[in-house]
Amino acid sequence: MRMDNEEESRNVDDRRASTGKGGGLDMRTMVMLWPIVKPLLRSKLGLLIVGAVAVAYLMGYNPLSLVGVGSSSAHRVNRAEDEKRAVFIKKVLKSTEDIWTEVLAQYGMRYSKPVMVLYRGYTRSGCGSAQSQMGPFYCPVDKKVYLDLGFFDELAQRHNAPGDFAQAYVLAHEIGHHVQDIQGTLDKVQRLKQRWGGSSAKANALQVRVELQADCYAGIWGHYAQKKFHMLEPGDAEEALRAASSIGDDTLQKEATGHVRPDTFTHGSSRQRVAWFKRGFESGDMRQCNTFQ
Repeated sequence: MRMDNEEESRNVDDRRASTGKGGGLDMRTMVMLWPIVKPLLRSKLGLLIVGAVAVAYLMGYNPLSLVGVGSSSAHRVNRAEDEKRAVFIKKVLKSTEDIWTEVLAQYGMRYSKPVMVLYRGYTRSGCGSAQSQMGPFYCPVDKKVYLDLGFFDELAQRHNAPGDFAQAYVLAHEIGHHVQDIQGTLDKVQRLKQRWGGSSAKANALQVRVELQADCYAGIWGHYAQKKFHMLEPGDAEEALRAASSIGDDTLQKEATGHVRPDTFTHGSSRQRVAWFKRGFESGDMRQCNTFQ
């Protein structure tokens, strides 16, 4: 992508310096820590220490690194490469702000700019804990996109989808969810899913439609990034299509278990994800992104 002369977004909450791997206190970790914590509860000083660690946890810091347990992902981060990625993704965010402000105005809507949270390993979100294993996601409660830049390594190495436009597609997809939030789509879908039962096949099928529309909206961003801002280079669109294909539910399930279960899909098949991204990319028309028909 041609991004050298583009501006960076200011709507960024950079928590990379204060977060690290292992922040989530799962049951196994709590059992491991209990012999350390239990004696501390018997003294005022110990209670102060436990309280300080609890406050750090709630603020999004990694309590295990504070007490010397576990290793921080920051020790394994190539800081120069990490910063380069951060600058790039901030520029992509700025492009989504410019494009969606203009696109939504065509449909009589006002675009409110979301915040992108950059973190390492673990942090807190309005929707609960955010961990790198979860991948990037949008939280409609606090209107923020959460992104551990290390996900791009997984995208390239595990899913064979390297390239800067593949990374931009990932963010554009999450911004697509923000657009859905502005439209009221996420709220309507959430109410229906609660009525049907959150883990039912019917609810899963509805969630697939949400994700495919976000792919189509990512395609719309790509359409205008090329048509209006001339950001794309030869091969960029193919990078996005390869990324969409590599993280389809059928592909991921086959890699993990050797089997595919369409009734458990939550994001759509590789073929569906590619098709809806292409639809948005080629048309640039939000009316072509109605996956709920």
